[in-house]
Amino acid sequence: MANRLDGKVAVITGGNSGIGEGTAHLFAQEGAKVIIMARRDDEGKAVEASIRAEGGEATFIACDVGDEEMVNAAVAQAVETYGGIDILFNNAGGGGREHFPNESSSEFSRVINTNLNGTLYVSQAVWPHLLKSGGGAVVNMSSVAATRGTSPKMHEKFGSTSSSYWAAKAGVDAMTRYMAGIGGAEKIRVNGLRPGQIMTPGATRGTITDPDGGHHAFESMFDLMQMLEGPGYPIDVANLVLFLVSEESRFITGQIIHIDGGVPVKI
Repeated sequence: MANRLDGKVAVITGGNSGIGEGTAHLFAQEGAKVIIMARRDDEGKAVEASIRAEGGEATFIACDVGDEEMVNAAVAQAVETYGGIDILFNNAGGGGREHFPNESSSEFSRVINTNLNGTLYVSQAVWPHLLKSGGGAVVNMSSVAATRGTSPKMHEKFGSTSSSYWAAKAGVDAMTRYMAGIGGAEKIRVNGLRPGQIMTPGATRGTITDPDGGHHAFESMFDLMQMLEGPGYPIDVANLVLFLVSEESRFITGQIIHIDGGVPVKI
């Protein structure tokens, strides 16, 4: 089925690389007008140009999702550009390099601000425009880190992202369910994703241009835990996001879906 997003305007945060970039391309191919919001201008403009070269419609707007004023200005610019907003993919985020019990309060706050506060700021700014559109769809980016624990031996052998990242993504899960409860009466569906071993630039060592090249930073841990062999790729996640914002999922809301190769432990 093609043209599933004809006439829709979609905002994608962190749309300059990885999962966000892959989703931006897919949305444009399905007929959406795509707003790419990200911090790095050169990468964002390159994705915009690439989508336009393919015949799609896309506009890059520089935005740090952790800056509420910048978010409000970017969303206003998006609406001025395309007249409204129907879809939001809160994809921007990332972990930290410090770990409990030695994670500084400033680093903890930085990661929380980007992942959790950023999801709030963008959702709040976009929400009135979803209402004006008569409804819409929101997808929030979580992580398998939100649902599982780690043992001392796992942490010693494989390492992990920062405690702030785990806490932020658990918060995104809770916010997703809350937003879905508010949005139901307004025909706004809100769902979330928990990716696992996905080959993105921020999580990968080496090249990822070749499906057989590069290695995920936590490859050895995921390979031990997964039911399916090998890593996932941005297009795998993008396909799920497309389903969740299309009419094919019209009766799905308040769900947070794992896309992790079948990691068996879900706490």
